[in-house]
Amino acid sequence: MTVEVHIVTPVREVWTGDVQELVARGVDGEVGILGGHAPLLVQLAIGPLRMLTEDGETRAVIDGGFLHVSTHEGVTRADVLAAYDEVAKGEIAKATARIKLAG
Repeated sequence: MTVEVHIVTPVREVWTGDVQELVARGVDGEVGILGGHAPLLVQLAIGPLRMLTEDGETRAVIDGGFLHVSTHEGVTRADVLAAYDEVAKGEIAKATARIKLAG
């Protein structure tokens, strides 16, 4: 079972795709989401998102926000709502630096 992930900022949908597992850092610790997960709402901390796919791993950096997980008709969906996000293998260090300088 996969998880349909949507990473959204106020400006645009940054990334979308199906993943085997989503790992996010909440304010109370890390949470892992697999297909079939129970509904959940998590306040996210500044930090990384890891999206594990059959082809490897994609990482993102977010500045906090919320993670909403729902399942409808057997499809698990995870919506990451953040004010700022960078998704790219080589951009993580720059994104982290921007978040630290801004905050």
